[in-house]
Amino acid sequence: MIYSPELFQEAQEIIDARRLDAEAARSARDRAFDAEEPQYHVWKQRRAEAAMNVGKALGMPTREEAVAYLERLRDDNLKAQAEIRALLQKHGLPEDHLEVHYTCPKCGDVGSVGTSVCDCKIAVLRDLAFREAAKKSPLRFSTFEDFDLKYYSDEYLEKYGCSPRSRMAEILSLCRQYADNFDERSENLFMTGNTGLGKTHLSLAIAGEVIRKGYDVIYNSAQNLFSELQKEYFGKPETRGQYESLVLECDLLIIDDLGVEFSTQFTRAELYNILNTRLNTHLPTIISTNLTMKEIEDQYSMRISSRLIGDFLCLNFIGGDVRQEKLRRG
Repeated sequence: MIYSPELFQEAQEIIDARRLDAEAARSARDRAFDAEEPQYHVWKQRRAEAAMNVGKALGMPTREEAVAYLERLRDDNLKAQAEIRALLQKHGLPEDHLEVHYTCPKCGDVGSVGTSVCDCKIAVLRDLAFREAAKKSPLRFSTFEDFDLKYYSDEYLEKYGCSPRSRMAEILSLCRQYADNFDERSENLFMTGNTGLGKTHLSLAIAGEVIRKGYDVIYNSAQNLFSELQKEYFGKPETRGQYESLVLECDLLIIDDLGVEFSTQFTRAELYNILNTRLNTHLPTIISTNLTMKEIEDQYSMRISSRLIGDFLCLNFIGGDVRQEKLRRG
């Protein structure tokens, strides 16, 4: 994934703060134990002296004398360690109580292992990047609980073989199950239907539940999504591709209101790239639209409509405009 220099700097500051906090916490535990157990200071001093005297071996007349001296220092150090462990045990403390407890034992909270960026720093970078992405599309969470079926008619419609209320009850149940059982291999959802039927509401409800499970979610309207991608494409070279990488690699991508954006060669190519890439990497996507499949084919391409038909579960929302019905009822 691509990250800007500013994100790298912010991530390193977070890693450095973790290290300083861990070392400060270790020093505080050390001082507290030193004050509580007088013998600890004695054996801590013995360990320090053994470490400081290692250099004296270099001035020994013979190799044998140096080796013998180093062995005595080693024995003194091991003895001091054993005594300190015994003191900790006496006070009911774990053996590692006086060690530094780094957030990442792999790199010791420095952010790198050798010349490679540590996984912990990559995780911080990813988290920061998704926070930045979230600012571009602030989520105003809806819930499944406030999705009210009473605003849908229970009149049987021959065209659909059911009433709007029964159809929407099925869709609500399916969306709940989708959110409850979500993982990176969940299926793709394609929500279609006229405006005001609850597509955005249920998309937001799914997003909220999935985020609470700890997954990374990108939610945006098609208009804002393609605007951000186009702005990035023609923007600074050092940040080019950062938002696109998040869109392509997030655990769940939700594109709301597909079709309201101004259709250009760029948006059509970008939509196909998003769909194709995420399908190939088996990452789930949810798309909502007011367009029919024929209108999608006309506005975008047959390649895109075939992807939606073949690789998405279609949820067809039916009924009257719920928002208007709510206003009518007051």
